[in-house]
Amino acid sequence: MLIRTGDTVAVIAGADKGKQSRVISVSRETGKALVENVARVYKHVRRSQKHPQGGRLSKEAPVQLSNLAFVCGACQKPTRLGARFTADGAKERFCKKCGATAGEIAPAKTAHATKK
Repeated sequence: MLIRTGDTVAVIAGADKGKQSRVISVSRETGKALVENVARVYKHVRRSQKHPQGGRLSKEAPVQLSNLAFVCGACQKPTRLGARFTADGAKERFCKKCGATAGEIAPAKTAHATKK
């Protein structure tokens, strides 16, 4: 699961196909993510002190991670992400299309460093 909170993603399947937006949160247990202004649903709320008018609240519903594609910051294209080790042994995410790095996953370990 390489998509993280704050990433820009493109929706590749579903009613909102083609939209690009930012990830609000990711749930590892369910394999879903909340994406800004994607998969909007109405929640009907009863009148209360918190919502004195009541009515319908529009909110985002979780989207399956398989329906999202990471948008690379370098090539600006929806792409898959890969994981690789850098020369110092740190693990990073990278764009499969252009090879640009998309952030570090794990700190450097000497066991994974290339020997000189």
